[in-house]
Amino acid sequence: MYLNEEVIAKIYQHALDNYPDECCGIVTGDEQDQSVHYFENIQNRLHADDPEKHPRDAGTAYAIDRKEFDRTVSASQERGEGIIAFYHSHIDHDAYFSVTDVEAQTVFGEPEFPDALHMVVSVRQGQIKEMKYFKWDKNRKDFVGYSSPS
Repeated sequence: MYLNEEVIAKIYQHALDNYPDECCGIVTGDEQDQSVHYFENIQNRLHADDPEKHPRDAGTAYAIDRKEFDRTVSASQERGEGIIAFYHSHIDHDAYFSVTDVEAQTVFGEPEFPDALHMVVSVRQGQIKEMKYFKWDKNRKDFVGYSSPS
């Protein structure tokens, strides 16, 4: 599955608009018709409410309100759209799939959406530096990085 240029441009803009905080969102649809859904990164709120439980702020982590996520996914599925991709940004760091990213995307060792791409956008000093793609490999039971989605 390839993402169209308009979708990539929207993801990049979302990352830039949220800098110096991480952004997060999903892409739904199919090969022909793709939609970007922006989520609020609630990590700062979680950190402020309980810094011991949530030691990282939105500059180094992201969290999505699960109810908002579920509503978006349900509405997309009702329209017959698939979940194509998840994305988030890394601030002033490389685009890589961290241990925390793997933990956030897997439940009982498996991703909830095993066919979805996972994209990480590196934003350094307010500029897009790179985007890398990761896909679940069921044989390796791990996410594998790619230079472009397929």
